[in-house]
Amino acid sequence: MSGHWRKLIKRLHPEGIPWPGSVFYNALSGTKIFLRHYELVAQDVARCGPAQCLLDIGTGPGRFLVAIRKTLSDTELVGVDISPAMVAQAERNTKIYGQDSGIKVGVADANALPFADGTFDRVVSTGSLHHWKDPLQALSEAHRVLKVNGYALLYDLVRDMPRAIRGEIHAQFGSFRLALLWLHSFEEPFLNVEEMVAVGRRTDFMVEGTRFAGVFCCLVLRKVSLPAASTDTVGQPGDAGDSHGLAPDPRR
Repeated sequence: MSGHWRKLIKRLHPEGIPWPGSVFYNALSGTKIFLRHYELVAQDVARCGPAQCLLDIGTGPGRFLVAIRKTLSDTELVGVDISPAMVAQAERNTKIYGQDSGIKVGVADANALPFADGTFDRVVSTGSLHHWKDPLQALSEAHRVLKVNGYALLYDLVRDMPRAIRGEIHAQFGSFRLALLWLHSFEEPFLNVEEMVAVGRRTDFMVEGTRFAGVFCCLVLRKVSLPAASTDTVGQPGDAGDSHGLAPDPRR
């Protein structure tokens, strides 16, 4: 697919999934291949070590939050999505852990996160990067709400999936599901690995590289401390305090 066609799809493609698409996507995300990949992403996130508080941007139906709760049992989890319909699905899916689960979900735009500077130890996004109209602004916000030395882990399908990864998916899930993923790359504005890295290099993050968790390519970004000489003009992340509660959404 040409670059011009992908740019057109990018402009037309919605950042959030409205109702009734949210109902369909919730059902799709509950299938074996999706649930297995949420588990793989959760295991990959845990490789970065323990975290006191984690933010999932573009949480959709909240399946990743359910998977990461099993892996990081003591971490406070916050999920946001621009679609109120998807947040409603996430609220239902995360209720299995009850009111005291340490999981909060709410409506928020990736370009204007409602959290104080330096709130989170980890920021994660799964399958959302290609939806973002302004990925640099979204990553600027992710950088702002991260603590120094915190990681932003961006997982997404890529156009140039390695042959070895395709082989593993074929062996585990069959040729039909692999074909669906391949066709999916033509109707969604996915990046390739090189383009993902290029986006990361245009931010204030340090790009530590890429790796795969199942079919998802992960762009690994780390927020590094600023040189002492630059703190007067740029500033350091502030004290987060108890600031990761979500304000009520006026549209609901």
